[in-house]
Amino acid sequence: MSSLFCRINTDRSETDVLLENMFAGGSPAACWLIGGGPSFDQSMADLISVTPAPRMCINLAGAGLIRPNFWTSYDPSMRFHKSIYLDPSVMKFVHKRRSLDLVPESSFKVCDCPNLYFFERHRDRQFVDFVASSHTGIVDWSDSMMQSIDILYRLGFRIIYLVGCEMMVRPSEAQQERAEEKGVGYEPQELLKGFLKRCEEKGLSTDELEAVERERQYHFVETKPLRAAANADSHYFRMSQYLRLCRRAMSLAGLQLISVTPESRLNDYFPCLGVEEAVMEIHQRTGNPTEETTEGLYQQLTDRRGNFQGPMRDFRTPVNLSMKSRKEPPKPAGGNEFLVEAEGFEDVDELPENHEYLQKELNEMKRNRVEVVEGD
Repeated sequence: MSSLFCRINTDRSETDVLLENMFAGGSPAACWLIGGGPSFDQSMADLISVTPAPRMCINLAGAGLIRPNFWTSYDPSMRFHKSIYLDPSVMKFVHKRRSLDLVPESSFKVCDCPNLYFFERHRDRQFVDFVASSHTGIVDWSDSMMQSIDILYRLGFRIIYLVGCEMMVRPSEAQQERAEEKGVGYEPQELLKGFLKRCEEKGLSTDELEAVERERQYHFVETKPLRAAANADSHYFRMSQYLRLCRRAMSLAGLQLISVTPESRLNDYFPCLGVEEAVMEIHQRTGNPTEETTEGLYQQLTDRRGNFQGPMRDFRTPVNLSMKSRKEPPKPAGGNEFLVEAEGFEDVDELPENHEYLQKELNEMKRNRVEVVEGD
């Protein structure tokens, strides 16, 4: 079986690594997906870091606040931190075209980094099959968040809590006040380009607004010029609409996106929770490490199973005998006879080797065969 993920060596040779569904379990596996939006702060990071759910960070997201378990980027390698690339505890995912990039502030290639895996891009992805196990690459819609969602799905996660994912850039309070002096009001979730255009029409240039005090665009220390921020805002709007159009595909695939980001553009289309509510959901599903005690467990001799209402039994998987030589499928009984289900065992010429238990079941069925004749 070929894998979507691989390791690459400096001679460009590749080794497949089977990671698909590695993190899936008996119930839907959950992961935090942390974007760079300004709503993510230390108080949220403290709550998230002690939950029994892993964290994926996008690009520079989480820097200085939380350490990721998974990380991915879309932009050039030189924009990110050496300690992410060289930290063996962080599982990293980047496109193959980055394999021979230099790790910042080092002589190592990206392909030299521990716990780092490469993938192919898939640019022709449709909304109808946004996530599917049949794809041979990770979606490339020029967006790291879309890439992250697809990676997490392929790893086996089915519940993704979105943190720091405002999917918009707003003008600062000071910039809004300056615009109001010219008679221009900012509408909630308005595209930044539209706001700047209306300001220009009223004689307030983008350069003038640029000089006004700006609020943080990210939760880490970084900023973009106002025109570049407006382009990013348009991109975020487009991606939020892409996700809206992918809702049916995600539903069919069993994938849930839950927004834990106040005032996100996604909140009109996806379920929303406060961070405390999301933490509680994870604790209810997985357990709460902060409340678990170790006292007496090494001397524990009593039954610690859950409070089941009924018995449990691990049955053997029903064996498909169709590969063995068989007679024609059994015909309905003649007359008024009614045959019970699974009586086809009696028409098997030869049972598979090392299946003595099947022979016992067959003999038992013959002894207890049920026949119902009209008038009985």
